[in-house]
Amino acid sequence: MDEPHILHQTVGNIAIIRINRPKVLNALSLPLMADLATTMEQYDGDDSIHAILLAGSERAWAAGADIGDMATASPEEMRERNQFAIWERIKRIKKPIIAAVSGFALGGGCELMMHCDIVVASENALFGQPEINLGIIPGAGGTQRFTRAVGKAIAMDVVLSGRFLSAKEALAFGLISRIVPKEHWFDAALKVAQQVAAKGPLALRAAKESVLNAEELHLSESLIQERALFYGLFETNDQTEGMNAFTEKRRPNFTGT
Repeated sequence: MDEPHILHQTVGNIAIIRINRPKVLNALSLPLMADLATTMEQYDGDDSIHAILLAGSERAWAAGADIGDMATASPEEMRERNQFAIWERIKRIKKPIIAAVSGFALGGGCELMMHCDIVVASENALFGQPEINLGIIPGAGGTQRFTRAVGKAIAMDVVLSGRFLSAKEALAFGLISRIVPKEHWFDAALKVAQQVAAKGPLALRAAKESVLNAEELHLSESLIQERALFYGLFETNDQTEGMNAFTEKRRPNFTGT
């Protein structure tokens, strides 16, 4: 039997999902992406899970889309396939997603990484959108999210030339969150996921939504949304518990209510 495209397990209140196509550097096939979206949705709906850790392998987070899926497709077939609907499902995940990145994060792999909320990268990681070398352009947000992250000048350089960014460059340009030694790439990301998952789950969801609004809405509108989310948390038991714990100098016991 073929190995599953993804592997997943839970550790406490964290869901750990691993991309599992090592022979092709974790290339993102359509079946893999469908499995990934479904698995993430299941954990998103599980109240016992507070954060999702998404990882590849030491050699490759994901080296791109599976070109074999697209090489002979016609424009009509690509439109009917509507493969980016799967990516929209991942975009709608409400719980924090922490990416544990080592090795290649290229093309669709870089785009998947940009769907995550915190990116912990190995010092040997490489990032890029080299679709131009195939006669196409990024199609899962690579020209849009990449530009919002690093700015027009660097985005044009990377997208038009196909060059890769080192981990140090990616951090300096704002594409990733942290760099860690290559031998600790997964454990460091798990530690970050544990720190995040220890927070109140309702506040985590509200915080993620509010930060994402900053990318998509006008400032005046996103400020209105931020205040609505802020006020709404004062209707929760977690807000009461969090503030009481602070004044009583103890750790809060968040229940997600």
